[in-house]
Amino acid sequence: MCPWTTDSQRLILEHFDTIHSSPSHIYHFALPISPSSSWLHQYYSTELSQEIKVVRGVSAGWGTCFRTVLLSSCLAGLSCWRDAVAIGLNSGSIIILNAVTGIQVATFSGHTEWVTSLVFSPDGASLISGSFDYTIKLWDMQTGGVVKTFQGHTESVVSVSISADYTTIASGSIDNTIRLWDIQTGECHCIIEQKDQVYYVCFFPLDPKHLMSVSVDKVWQWDIDGQQVAPGYNGSHIAFSLDGTQFAVCNGSAVKVYSSDSKEIVAKFHMTNISPNLFSFSPDNRVIAVAAGSIVYIWDITSSDPHLLETLIGHTKKITSLAFSSPSSLISVSIDWSVKFWRLGASSTDPVLADEKSIHLPSASIRSITLRAENGIAISSHSDGVVKIWDILTGLCKESFQTPANNFHWIDTQLADGRLISVWCIDHIGKICIWDTENNKLLRTVDIPGDGVKDFRMSGDGSKIFFMDKHSIQALSIWTGEVVGKVMHRLNLSNNPLSLLTIDGLKVWLCFSSKPSLNRGWNFGILGSSPVRISNMSQSRPHLDFIGGIRQKRSFVPGIQDTVTKKVVFQLPGRLAWTSDAQWDGQYLVAGYDSGEVLILECNYVLH
Repeated sequence: MCPWTTDSQRLILEHFDTIHSSPSHIYHFALPISPSSSWLHQYYSTELSQEIKVVRGVSAGWGTCFRTVLLSSCLAGLSCWRDAVAIGLNSGSIIILNAVTGIQVATFSGHTEWVTSLVFSPDGASLISGSFDYTIKLWDMQTGGVVKTFQGHTESVVSVSISADYTTIASGSIDNTIRLWDIQTGECHCIIEQKDQVYYVCFFPLDPKHLMSVSVDKVWQWDIDGQQVAPGYNGSHIAFSLDGTQFAVCNGSAVKVYSSDSKEIVAKFHMTNISPNLFSFSPDNRVIAVAAGSIVYIWDITSSDPHLLETLIGHTKKITSLAFSSPSSLISVSIDWSVKFWRLGASSTDPVLADEKSIHLPSASIRSITLRAENGIAISSHSDGVVKIWDILTGLCKESFQTPANNFHWIDTQLADGRLISVWCIDHIGKICIWDTENNKLLRTVDIPGDGVKDFRMSGDGSKIFFMDKHSIQALSIWTGEVVGKVMHRLNLSNNPLSLLTIDGLKVWLCFSSKPSLNRGWNFGILGSSPVRISNMSQSRPHLDFIGGIRQKRSFVPGIQDTVTKKVVFQLPGRLAWTSDAQWDGQYLVAGYDSGEVLILECNYVLH
């Protein structure tokens, strides 16, 4: 396709929700945030450069993830058939999405517990589901109704499969059994006792009389009479190719691909220091997508010596299912409550604006982000203790420092009198550590006064640490560790858990996304007096407010709001599950994502 149609398709898909709700956002939102290397952005560059400039992060080039759908429930089962994508939810419902646009086209209700496994019939007319409610259900895809319910398991059903001749359903359960069901009568005609819990079961695609199952560390082979027909394999995961000619077995970090006919190894590869939890063949058998934690690795298996093609980074928590919708399109679901649609081989990198080292390697999630526009930098603090300094004009990482703050929830970094200072909270022992980041030394530790830490940030000038407990907000001096300010917020945070400290210099706001009427702020910067209550959060720009991200709420997207009309005039891209922090000074907006990416926007255009 020509560049115009290629870019237009990606633009519409990546911003589908925004454009669907307001078509005018194609110009005001989608086009400005399109990759600087794309044909569309260059074509409109004269006009766009006056409005918004993307200098770093998820928009450096068209990414491999072209669509993210956020849902209000945890996700588990996934199955694709042509343009239909079925996803099982922990609520017991099944939703059907369009595989191209991600639009929800139907909801099936009937299960009472988490839907763990889904599979389409060979003709796509039916859907089979297994659930924590111990049952298997057969659904009519046209009506969305339940055709049959299969009952007999005494524990949760975690896997279902259907024979190629569409006569038998196999179900695996943690009750240590595999049950074979007659689709016409709904009766169970065979129970296979396995020595351990059944985590996966699948018919041979070319042989409806044989199937495989997986326990904790063993792959078993059975016939439909319940007899073990082969010694099996050592492994914890299996997957069949769509045409049934190959299957793969994972044992630890090693993946072996076998011929279904000869049972000989046709390809094998090893994932160093990574233990895959599931994988899927592409329809053309050229690649295998391997999920390990929150990351997907794409391996070329066209030769006996496979090689890694690309790494798909975007989910923030464990991936629970993978499925190809075409040879170049992959869909993944995760317990981060998101569905991601990936385009393999579509990643492009802007050689000027992108830091190649951070494009391909996974990075720890960002715990806090700081904007220092007067110094031309942004500072990100990561969950592995790494602190990075970003140039806000080029978007490149200038320096990187390692601190001992590894795996601590609360960490923040600021410039204090020209020194890069990091602070982190060790809540379980009641300590705050203050660290000279550039000189790699501990300045002091401070006992945490109060009753536990609910949020934790540094002041904009780096002189103070603000922290919130159940009853108060307190300020500590970086240099002495003494309490220099305290206010009682008098709010029941257990009833209003979506709270966040927002820092603007020495002004602090306690914000609630669900109850804005509870929002309140204090100025800690008035010498010789206690913190003074302030009435509003308005920035220096008239009628505009920054709406900060809420760490505990996945569906809330930071943006800029007109305080008069209450309309959001700009939102951050929703391609990642949720942001951990963001700041806006009226010109630059920076956001840190849980994927480890940083986005820097120059956004004067919101004043027009």
